[in-house]
Amino acid sequence: MKQLKFSRGRGLMLLSVGIVIGILGMLGSHKAVKVTSTDESCEACHVHPHSTQSWKQSTHYSNSMGIKVHCTQCHLPPEGHGYLKEKIKAGAKDLYGYLFKDSTEFNWEAKSKPELATKFVFKKSCTNCHSNLFPLSLSKEGEQAHLYYTQHEEELHCINCHITVGHYDPNASHHANIGFGSDNEEKEMFTEAATVNNFESFEEKIPGTSVSFQMKAIPGGTFKMGSPESEKGRGEDESPVRDVKVKQFFMAEIEVSWDEYLAFYRQTGGEGRSTDTEGVRKTGDVDAISGATPPYGQPDQNWGLGKRPAITMTWHGAETYCRWLSQVTGKTYRLPTEAEWEYAARGGTESPYFFAGNAADYDPNRLMNKIFGADTEELDKYVIHAGNSMGKTGTPDMVEANAYGLKNMLGNVAEFCLDWYSVDTYKKGGTDNPKGPASGKHYVLRGGSFKSTPDQLRCADREMTQELAWRKTDPQMPKSIWWYSDCVHVGFRVVCEFDEKTGK
Repeated sequence: MKQLKFSRGRGLMLLSVGIVIGILGMLGSHKAVKVTSTDESCEACHVHPHSTQSWKQSTHYSNSMGIKVHCTQCHLPPEGHGYLKEKIKAGAKDLYGYLFKDSTEFNWEAKSKPELATKFVFKKSCTNCHSNLFPLSLSKEGEQAHLYYTQHEEELHCINCHITVGHYDPNASHHANIGFGSDNEEKEMFTEAATVNNFESFEEKIPGTSVSFQMKAIPGGTFKMGSPESEKGRGEDESPVRDVKVKQFFMAEIEVSWDEYLAFYRQTGGEGRSTDTEGVRKTGDVDAISGATPPYGQPDQNWGLGKRPAITMTWHGAETYCRWLSQVTGKTYRLPTEAEWEYAARGGTESPYFFAGNAADYDPNRLMNKIFGADTEELDKYVIHAGNSMGKTGTPDMVEANAYGLKNMLGNVAEFCLDWYSVDTYKKGGTDNPKGPASGKHYVLRGGSFKSTPDQLRCADREMTQELAWRKTDPQMPKSIWWYSDCVHVGFRVVCEFDEKTGK
């Protein structure tokens, strides 16, 4: 009997101790959760100072109502929506980064872009505070944008448009950029375009500007267009391989730069100008090219203008630029056909790249490359790609040219072609100066970009434009025909025909 009482007493004692420990543990863990959810705790691991500085400049900290939105209110979901689970995941990842990684080596600029930022901000956290998407104070433009969001809620995140509300960045704002492209510097202007009498490379000069650029003479010939089944990373739309003939033409040494595109913008652009769908303004019997209206935000992403490739313009904007350039120089400028582009990119070679190597040699996810590291020295010499770009475009001096004297054909920015895209173009298209399908929904894109992996940098790789996806966050209704709001990796390169206008 005494033993039974002792057992019961000990059991009750152990139970009581367990309850006390459990309560203390719960209180302790609750306190730990609370302490590690403070802004100061976040700053202890996120040691890069600009995160705190940009937060204090944002409307989530500095606003007329005096409301301060804390780190965890955006970067964790509300309580009851997986808060503790996400906190443990985020905390473990942040602690690992703090202990074993060097924050000075992080590319914070790239991590601040919407495609990465959306992974660290919870949409439910946004709507938890902003439950009314149509307040009385909302502008007409805001109403249109929010209406579009409600119709495409599964495709969009709040910070696709409101990227700066938590961490202020003046260059990422959606606002009318009226001052974009202004140039008050006095420079010597060209009065005439280049004269071309023979089929040889020349320097084009844009009349009325101080801008010039190099055009390379590309000899005509026959080449094998497409990729064999044995080529690593190939797509089904790259076959069958066929012998294609192209005639001689001129191609720009580099992608159209901001210097070049802004010359067009300054001479033809205007706010609120009415144009027809072809971008032509009728003035008596003369067709005057009407250019782009001001963009929203900073089209160059604050990476720099000058010789960097112009980006964020639409295919329509690129094609209109070519028509304007033809008009002011008296030559026939246009976008390259897909066949001309691949022929020029290959530079007389038949390998995946115009230099030595295969996609597998450079693939960072290949097992051997993970163990020993991928040798990308040859790739880096000719291409600006995901592995060496630091998340942005580069200048021409960063790479060497191919055999035809062309730079960045396989990287930096993907390039618009004249052709409509079709998955079975090679099965149905001709072989003598082919121009692709007669119609379609998307245009061909060629060449990789600063975002591309090695398999996307091959000469034969084919992509297409994404007109809707690249304008999802454009707040205008209708959306701009001139600028993409969600595409920063595409530009274009011009070709010039060797015809009677060039002196033939």
